Amino acid sequence: MNRKTIRRSAAALALGLAAATAPAAVGASSASAAPYCGIYWGSLAKSSSTMKATTLTGVRAGRHTCFDRLVIDHRGSATGYDVRYVSQVTQDGSGFPVPVAGGAKLQIVDRAARWTTPPAMPNVAGYTTFRDVKWAGSFEGQSTVGLGVRARLPFRVFTLNDTATGTSRLVIDVAHYW
Repeated sequence: MNRKTIRRSAAALALGLAAATAPAAVGASSASAAPYCGIYWGSLAKSSSTMKATTLTGVRAGRHTCFDRLVIDHRGSATGYDVRYVSQVTQDGSGFPVPVAGGAKLQIVDRAARWTTPPAMPNVAGYTTFRDVKWAGSFEGQSTVGLGVRARLPFRVFTLNDTATGTSRLVIDVAHYW
């Protein structure tokens, strides 16, 4: 072979290799852009201004495949809420700081939920995302819970009403990853 043939062969080989690897590179970048578990929730504050007189009956937590869940149970229709990441969870009424373990803290204000004695907080040891749950008090018809999480992760908030039993739930889901 002469030099001209060798150069053409090398150029053809390089072009062939580039064409063969291009689809793999495109496929890899589009796969990495897909959200974790199809979650598009985001981490900005979520709120509902609904105000109804209800009684908070308990707080519980659960683990799911893609997220950890905190549930605040009520007697009566679901209330409004304000859930947001804060640098420090504060106590209702006094504004005193409530220490909450975790890399990030969600302050959950349950509007118009009354509670006279602090409810038991769930043990979240071993959860993927949750690190700590703390009662932050009730004052002027609202109750606050501090939720410590591993990091500032996407979350969603919604309410569920069971008209047959007259109960409702405020649900906070926090994704395991972005």
